[in-house]
Amino acid sequence: MPKEALAALCSLRVAPLRDASHALPAPLWARTHLAEKGEMSSQPLWLFDLDNTLHNASHAIFPAINANMNLFMERVLKEQGLPADQDAVNAMRQRYWRLYGATLLGMVQHHQVRPEDFLRDAHDFDDLFGMIRAERGLLNLLERLPGRKILLTNAPLRYSRDVVRHLGLHRHFDKHISIESMRVHGKLKPKPSRQMLQQLLARERVPAHRCILVEDTVVNLKSAKELGMRTAWITQYLAGNPHFSPAGVRRMQTMHPTYVDVKVRSVRQLAAHLRRLAGA
Repeated sequence: MPKEALAALCSLRVAPLRDASHALPAPLWARTHLAEKGEMSSQPLWLFDLDNTLHNASHAIFPAINANMNLFMERVLKEQGLPADQDAVNAMRQRYWRLYGATLLGMVQHHQVRPEDFLRDAHDFDDLFGMIRAERGLLNLLERLPGRKILLTNAPLRYSRDVVRHLGLHRHFDKHISIESMRVHGKLKPKPSRQMLQQLLARERVPAHRCILVEDTVVNLKSAKELGMRTAWITQYLAGNPHFSPAGVRRMQTMHPTYVDVKVRSVRQLAAHLRRLAGA
């Protein structure tokens, strides 16, 4: 086990998915009966992304998040005496997303914003549940996949918890790792951070080759593959993703990087690739 992973274990914290009638405990590496039964078994560990993997965030949620981010960033830039017109804000949001994998990190590092303020404002929706679009059959898919499942998302806890509960999938995830919990040595390290993924593997006591990352974002898959994980790329919601140009989407739809083990349109197709992904 890498020394840096051991040294940082206590930095990565997880809040479990629970029934809404129970208050969420402090975000620790929590364990459920599912985790206890699965630990040290030979079954795979699935790490599922949320947005544009388990539901269509491109339909309404991503555009709303981008608009909310722009308003927040415009206010911050004006306060700091920086250019704050729409073009400048859009360019900065995209640049930080490309550089850090999350616009939040750029705003924290370069503009000293508080992460909780940014996340709260970016995910402020009038009707979140009315914005969610997802295909049918996800519950059946999760039931058919062997092994434990962890929700691993760069979205904040409250938002991701609400979405996964609305989809009715929460009981199939025995852990929930949101962006607030992705810390290494006290610093935010969301996907695609290899350090954060190493911590996760160390804490779960699972070798990388038994871990499968299911994602729509290729840079996250690349980091996972570099650590020895298996990777599944979900592509059906790329077309509406505001982070990519139409030309970029067309390129991605035809490419199959070497760090992607399985490329499928829908998570519902994962069961057909179990032998490649999980050795089943």
